[in-house]
Amino acid sequence: MLHWQFFFGALVSLITMTNPLSKIPMFISLTQNMSEPRRQHQAVRASVIAFLIMTVCLIAGNIILALFGISYGALRVAGGIVIGLLGYRMLYHLQDPGMAPKGAGTRNRNDYAFFPLAMPAIAGPGTIAVVIGLSTEIIEKPTLTTKALAFALTLAAIGVSSLVMWLTLRSSTMISERLGKAGQDVMSRLMGFVLICIGIQFIGSGIRSFIAGG
Repeated sequence: MLHWQFFFGALVSLITMTNPLSKIPMFISLTQNMSEPRRQHQAVRASVIAFLIMTVCLIAGNIILALFGISYGALRVAGGIVIGLLGYRMLYHLQDPGMAPKGAGTRNRNDYAFFPLAMPAIAGPGTIAVVIGLSTEIIEKPTLTTKALAFALTLAAIGVSSLVMWLTLRSSTMISERLGKAGQDVMSRLMGFVLICIGIQFIGSGIRSFIAGG
């Protein structure tokens, strides 16, 4: 049961952080001049690339921390601050997280899967911070079997969150019409509040690691 809680905790964190609904306006804007098969291809590629980015961060997260001499506690506190700030911006609409970066919508481009869809829109700094934070929790598991199980469940959560992103992007037009601007606004603010809670949880976990000497 504890391991499944680990899976669902990772899944909720990732889906909330990637916030698929907030990517709908950006995806529609970037692909509005594309044919339907091309739009679907972009949705698939963006989701797959985001999955690969998150997987690499999960595998190499602890190596990166060791390379730069960053403690698990420091990473969790820093990641919590980043996630909390992103959530604050979403809650009060200080910056639209689904907006394409300046210059991303140039008409002479026909491939937006890697930039800006997969990165930084889906697998941005906040998402990467969440994944590396999860990797630090995995490495602290007491046995190799427990670590392997936690890794597998986290990888499954990454896969499910990427699948949810793909389903959202491929159905972006329909979802946008059903929710309307007001519905998207409510969902964005709700996701922002959840992100603030996740950020505080990460900060609390980091502080505990510092106290324990981590």
